[in-house]
Amino acid sequence: MRRSGEIASPAAVAADLALRKSDRSDWATLKRLFPYLWQYKWRVMAALVFMIGAKVANVSVPLLLKNLVDAMSFKPGDPTAVLVVPMGLLVAYGLLRLSTSFFTELRELVFAKATQGASRSIALETFQHLHALSLRFHLERQTGGMTRDIERGVRGIESLISYSLYSIVPTLIEVSLVLTILAVKFDAWFAWITLGALAVYIVFTVTVTEWRTQFRKQANEFDSAAHTKAIDSLLNYETVKYFNNEEFEARRYDTSLESLRRARLKSQTTLSLLNTGQQVIIAVGLVGMLWRATEGVVAGTMTLGDLVMINAFMIQLYIPLNFLGVLYREIKQSLTDLDKMFVLMEREREVADRPGAVPLALSPAADFLPLPQAGEGRGEGSPSSPQDPTVRFNHVTFAYDPARVILHDVSFEIPAGKTVAVVGPSGSGKSTLARLLYRFYDVGIPGNTSVDGGRITIGGQDIREVTQSSVRQAIGIVPQDTVLFNDTVEYNIAYGRPGASRAEVEEAAKAARIHGFIESTPKGYQTMVGERGLKLSGGEKQRVAIARTLLKNPPILIFDEATSALDSANERAIQAEIKTAAQNKTTLVIAHRLSTVVDAHEILVMDAGRIIERGTHAQLLAKQGRYAEMWALQQQGKEE
Repeated sequence: MRRSGEIASPAAVAADLALRKSDRSDWATLKRLFPYLWQYKWRVMAALVFMIGAKVANVSVPLLLKNLVDAMSFKPGDPTAVLVVPMGLLVAYGLLRLSTSFFTELRELVFAKATQGASRSIALETFQHLHALSLRFHLERQTGGMTRDIERGVRGIESLISYSLYSIVPTLIEVSLVLTILAVKFDAWFAWITLGALAVYIVFTVTVTEWRTQFRKQANEFDSAAHTKAIDSLLNYETVKYFNNEEFEARRYDTSLESLRRARLKSQTTLSLLNTGQQVIIAVGLVGMLWRATEGVVAGTMTLGDLVMINAFMIQLYIPLNFLGVLYREIKQSLTDLDKMFVLMEREREVADRPGAVPLALSPAADFLPLPQAGEGRGEGSPSSPQDPTVRFNHVTFAYDPARVILHDVSFEIPAGKTVAVVGPSGSGKSTLARLLYRFYDVGIPGNTSVDGGRITIGGQDIREVTQSSVRQAIGIVPQDTVLFNDTVEYNIAYGRPGASRAEVEEAAKAARIHGFIESTPKGYQTMVGERGLKLSGGEKQRVAIARTLLKNPPILIFDEATSALDSANERAIQAEIKTAAQNKTTLVIAHRLSTVVDAHEILVMDAGRIIERGTHAQLLAKQGRYAEMWALQQQGKEE
């Protein structure tokens, strides 16, 4: 869900379309894949050697079969011919068959590590790149369709290598060997008939396959659409139930399934047409070859063994060629799927570390000296030590989309070890402050360089000049909408500091007032929280989020409506814990309930992206302005 004016910008829409469509050629995609395979160059070379060995052995089988048939022309009653010549040829025939399988298995065994290694490297790189992309991309993505594209891309690597290296390349080697043998051993007509049949076969297969690729693409698109609808509906299970829309969701899903069914039927119909045409071409070519061979036997220029050998050659050639349409289609589809993943990997990061960016330099969270409060003028206030985690927003202007500016020239300071609260109506830009501080977005207006977006500093260091990782490491947040991993309570709390001990996790849970609840459950800290934490109530989820942040123990804290899902009793208890946790930490509190911010060092009142009032609780009440009105309304609501 987008908040605070987040809408899809034209640039983002164009980039999203680029993810779905790419003009990259198949050769360019193969070139992009090659470096991942070349890491295993010795295995690639060994696999090629074994593949050639397998094909040489395979082609030798019909040659030996010819000698075996010719050797059977012995005189009746001659024991030598029966016991010596045929038995030796039979043993050799069996060994050749065995060596074909042996070399083939060796090839697959040697190359398996290269295939799986390349798949792993690309999948990991894609996963890391997705986490490195901006928040805007993840707000606009369709998770179901994107995960489907990644899954197909990884599977496409294995399919591409399997079909090309294990089927297409070996077949080409075998065709070359057979054509050479036929041209040398017999007249050129055998080679020309074979070559002609193969040429017609390949042209027909490629043409029809290219034509029917559109139906396969349609099927994949409908498959992704159906998958996206299913995932989205299941992720929003509660919303579906709230509005009694199970039938509506089923109809939407069935519409996609029906479109998928029709596309797959078209694909299957055209596949049958392709297979029939292939069989006709194979049959005509085989009849032509056998007709020439039969003439040779009748004329005495060829033996019966030659006829058997040619027939065996044709069968060996046409069996793999019979699947050429499927192979070609799968290779094309694998290249398309792989290209989609490469396009995703090449999506530029909207927010990236600058060259030479250094980690944020901050001293450990300690007792910081109180700093002078920033004035309402255009200065940044009194400078502090670069080591102190003082946060400054200096004339910050920001927009998610150029057509709608969210923040207008916002300036304020959170002194090290102090708490600043931001209040105001929904949509005033409060949560945007937290996102900018986390550097999910950079300040400024997209596509408009004429507007100075200002700067945000931590400890006097512009967050655009330091690494994002170090900035986020220094900040802990309790968000308004808490989303948990579908894992145990312990895992979700320990996520704040992976590797924390069980005792530290329990201490954080006690500070967040959730330890008692966890212990009361049958499985305790091993209780599964469910998809997005749906097994827990809103208050329980928020307390887990508070415990997670307390465990991280960063020098800067952000509480974005941290107690919004708690009842009054728990809210007061958690407020006390938050107050304790915020001691000696630079804290930004975003709140609707003004009772949670009365003790803040400074309170900022925002409206329509501007700071309209600032001061302490007492000062703002004395001004009798917007804050005083909000306070009076909330106090009246409590009395009622």
